[in-house]
Amino acid sequence: MEEVGDVKRILAIDQSTSATKALLFTETGELLDKTAVSHQQIYPQPGWVEHDANEIYRNTLQAVATLLQRNEEKQDNLLCLSITNQRETVVVFDKATGKPLHNAIVWQCRRGEAICAELEAAGYGDLVQSKTGLKIDTYFPASKLTWLQNNHPNIKKKLEAGEALIGTIDAYLVYRLTNGRAFATDQTNASRTLLFDINTLGWDAELCQLFSVPQAALPEVRDSDAKFGETDLDGVLKRPLPIVGIMGDSQGALFAQRCFAPGSAKVTFGTGSSVMLNIGSEVAYSDKGIVTAVAWVVDSKPVYAFEGITNFTGATITWLRDQLGLIDSVEETEELAMAVSDNGGVYLVPAFVGLSAPYWQPNARAAIVGLTPASNKNHVVRAALEGIGFRIRDVLSLMATEAQVDLQTVHADGGAVSNGFLMQFVADMNQLQVHAAQTPELSALGAVFCGCLGLKIYTSLDDLKNLPSGYTAYSASMPPDRVSELVAGWKTAVQQVLCRSQNIF
Repeated sequence: MEEVGDVKRILAIDQSTSATKALLFTETGELLDKTAVSHQQIYPQPGWVEHDANEIYRNTLQAVATLLQRNEEKQDNLLCLSITNQRETVVVFDKATGKPLHNAIVWQCRRGEAICAELEAAGYGDLVQSKTGLKIDTYFPASKLTWLQNNHPNIKKKLEAGEALIGTIDAYLVYRLTNGRAFATDQTNASRTLLFDINTLGWDAELCQLFSVPQAALPEVRDSDAKFGETDLDGVLKRPLPIVGIMGDSQGALFAQRCFAPGSAKVTFGTGSSVMLNIGSEVAYSDKGIVTAVAWVVDSKPVYAFEGITNFTGATITWLRDQLGLIDSVEETEELAMAVSDNGGVYLVPAFVGLSAPYWQPNARAAIVGLTPASNKNHVVRAALEGIGFRIRDVLSLMATEAQVDLQTVHADGGAVSNGFLMQFVADMNQLQVHAAQTPELSALGAVFCGCLGLKIYTSLDDLKNLPSGYTAYSASMPPDRVSELVAGWKTAVQQVLCRSQNIF
């Protein structure tokens, strides 16, 4: 039996929308310890969202330093550093110094709307989807890069002169952590930019020209299980570690859930939610508002997925707490929701920054409908949780239809899996079984598993399937006629929001 001191460990960074985590895993996927450092959310004007990329880099070093101070004796057994990250958020930074030339523009930011509308009106939608699997939408970074250059001539000048680089958060961190010796991303992140051809698995010159993005400023694209350089984290580590295994957060969770078979699906609950369904090794498209992404490229073999994003999940609940003051903590929402027998006809449509898949209506705004004098805060809290569940149903039901899959089970992960009311509601609305992961931090675990494959600790996906995993099962129990009644009420509420966004009254 292996002595405790000989257990090999993997250091992971999970750079998310709200915080940067440093995590310590064993090679079998057991989480040993973690720490997190939050960063500021910057809102220059309504609909715009930014992060200070310098702050994110500093927080990365701080999180790792704090973690390793508590686990100093384990440093000698570290095998590699693996990274998972918020996708679509983009940084333009100085090539010589690595310092950002502008705040990172976050995936939630809507400043590229006018640019996207122009391109859509000009008829580029089909071309873009055929190459990228995505819709022309400001959710993805390309239009924001166009906006940056249009509004900041100094950035445009530096990019054209080859003095600046463009990276998603993973590529930016790789560049900073390696002191500029490596500048690379993986296909899961590249496939979310609107600049990457998922058929050829490379940057596309035509798309770069369409969005006025200098292709030379983009990072090298490597497989998810590749090596991305070495780092000592600016002296935090006793010795340099190889960076092996990078995945966008949603794909990382899909991988960690062992959704290796076509037709398997998962929901990741975070600030927003990502619903993903493995569609296998061939590219497929949907014309109903579902996008296609690279799920991973491991051992040089690409796997693709359908994906639908909902923008506000955890953010809806923090809004109840921070803006409305209806709750003191996120944890109490389950009890409050169950304090009433039903939603009392109240629906909350969480379109705070628009409605994404499958509606793709960026001008939509959130609404609470169906309020009566009998409505109380419990009804509103319940409506908020149900609104999250309804949005998952919007995406999951359409995705299953598009993929021609009869879903019996969906895997769930993220902070919201601890909310039994929400998990049961998702099971009921979709009439299937939800397997809510008991293992925390699955996005990071997916990157760690990729790192283990890259280091040949494991040689196949079958090896990963055999590792232990635990979940809590929620089975559908609501009568189908009641489901239909609730869904009809939801659709009416959504229609009101969509009509208002298009001034149809």
